[in-house]
Amino acid sequence: MLRLLVLTCLVASCFGARLPRRPRLDGRIVGGSNANIENLPYQLSFEYGGSHMCGASIISENWVVTAAHCVDGVSASSARFRAGSSIRGSGGSLHQVTQLIANPQYDYYTIDYDVAVARVATPFSYGSGVQPISLISVEPSAGQTATVSGWGTLSSGGSLPSQLQVVSLPIVSHQQCNNAYASYGGITENMICAAEEQGGKDSCQGDSGGPLTVSGQLAGIVSWGVGCAQRGYPGVYSNVASLRKFITDETGVN
Repeated sequence: MLRLLVLTCLVASCFGARLPRRPRLDGRIVGGSNANIENLPYQLSFEYGGSHMCGASIISENWVVTAAHCVDGVSASSARFRAGSSIRGSGGSLHQVTQLIANPQYDYYTIDYDVAVARVATPFSYGSGVQPISLISVEPSAGQTATVSGWGTLSSGGSLPSQLQVVSLPIVSHQQCNNAYASYGGITENMICAAEEQGGKDSCQGDSGGPLTVSGQLAGIVSWGVGCAQRGYPGVYSNVASLRKFITDETGVN
């Protein structure tokens, strides 16, 4: 048995065999409904070069949480966040980014440790449409209801909506999600999943980096998955409970 294992490892090494690269989500909400920013006041639009690129969440007057893959190769001087608006690319307040910090363990290939924080030059002014969200400390259980929001496409490869979208989904067990993505190497402890069993509801392209909340706390960050709302393939989110130490160490936010 041991010899077979070693032989397998040698063959993989010699021929460069690797599992398929995990598919990215450009970010979209599928099967959701129009939302008002006053009901999701922590939601931000992460704009790069003046256009919506990803989602993000306010965690304090000066700090934002998003996905590491959203800041990969991004210059802080060309990045900004739009707060307090339900409409993509319009209204609210704009906040220039002064610092982007991705988790140093982020892996582009596996999308593990997919979390980043950003500091803004002008503090967020709290009001009915602008509020911070607290970080969850305990990973949510399978079956708990989660909420995902963003301005991602409404279907795989579709166009971006102008109005903020929101959808509710149940958390999927780690084992079930791991089995679903076995051909991609499964998921790690830094990932959680959510999906309707029959499909039809999910986050998608354009929602990346945005919030997945449970009981009013930030529990996940839109990260990756196969397609959007495809049956048998839950959406995968960065596990905030597991990655919380990085966020706190960099921002001081508990």
